[in-house]
Amino acid sequence: MTDLFVPLQSLKQGNWFKLICGASFQHLPAVRNLTLAYTLAGADCIDVAADPAVIAAAQAGLQVAKTLAKDAQKRGFDYKGNSPFLMVSLNDGEDPHFRKAEFNPTECPKDCPRPCERICPAQAIVFDSIKEDFSGVISEKCYGCGRCIPICPYSMIYTASYVTTPAAIAPLVMSTGVDAVEIHTQVGRLAEFQRLWQAISPWADRLKVLAISCPDGEGMTDYLRAVYDLIAPLKSALIWQTDGRPMSGDIGDGTTIAAVKLGQKVLAAKLPGYVQLAGGTNSYTVAKLKTMGLLKRAGEQGSRGAGEKREFSAPLPLSPPSCIAGIAYGSYARVLLSPILEKLENKEVSNTNVKATICLEEDEILLWQAVELAHSLVFQIKSRQRRESEH
Repeated sequence: MTDLFVPLQSLKQGNWFKLICGASFQHLPAVRNLTLAYTLAGADCIDVAADPAVIAAAQAGLQVAKTLAKDAQKRGFDYKGNSPFLMVSLNDGEDPHFRKAEFNPTECPKDCPRPCERICPAQAIVFDSIKEDFSGVISEKCYGCGRCIPICPYSMIYTASYVTTPAAIAPLVMSTGVDAVEIHTQVGRLAEFQRLWQAISPWADRLKVLAISCPDGEGMTDYLRAVYDLIAPLKSALIWQTDGRPMSGDIGDGTTIAAVKLGQKVLAAKLPGYVQLAGGTNSYTVAKLKTMGLLKRAGEQGSRGAGEKREFSAPLPLSPPSCIAGIAYGSYARVLLSPILEKLENKEVSNTNVKATICLEEDEILLWQAVELAHSLVFQIKSRQRRESEH
């Protein structure tokens, strides 16, 4: 099997793992280092902002990972040098994933306890930071979770949203060599979805995966059927991403319930394609899916589409799924590695008077600590398949 189809095999086997760097997350060193660590840990897909600089940062992480494949194997990791798919996220209208927090720090009262600074999971809000010599929102670190908004005692924080421009999509996506596209949509935006899809569709045959991300809402399954009618026929694999509780996986175990329930709802709709959870996913998600019998066991085969061959070079089946095919982790996966990435940033400051970015692979101890942590999450969905296939 070629490296190209390893992620597709994971989809079919039901152990697909996707890292969501964040549709609005543009902190290039973090994107590069997260991509590197999760690739070495066995991720199948890396989802990033549709920004050429962010895409380049992720691609740099993928290239470094290839050079470390033998080292990873010596340390007991399964990574063999195959690259996960690189995916970009687009939106057809306003969406919480495509926004940034903003406020004017000079207007903040001096005696404010600054709860926004403490609650930000991305450490994107700072006040008079010595390291950065800056107060306010560090835009490239903010990914739009919105937790700072209701907690501000003076209601001074707002968000700036942006919508993908269809005319800019084709050259952006196709010139950078990404493998997959995810479209964020919502019930009632079929016309907007159609405009965005028309911009992508001439190049759709080059994509290996198309993902549709949609939160729950009245009439959701009918809406998704209408979306499918617009995009069919499709040569790439199709994933329905059930966005249960967006950007909340690091809050607590209970956030995964919304993602699982929405996954069940989409499975029941029997739409062609694969169903993948997101939005509130964390270390509890796999255990919950196992308890509910929603993960495929090793050796089980999904029903095949007409004319599908046994090897993975053919388009994957577009028959209705019976189990969850995979899980995407965003805020939880990033926060899991944040202590190590923070150590790396602190090392940059202490090692030199002039701040210079230190890449994760330049600190061997931190690198493999990061990979071990990433692997602890990836292995949850991979381990069952691996154990059962060995017996």
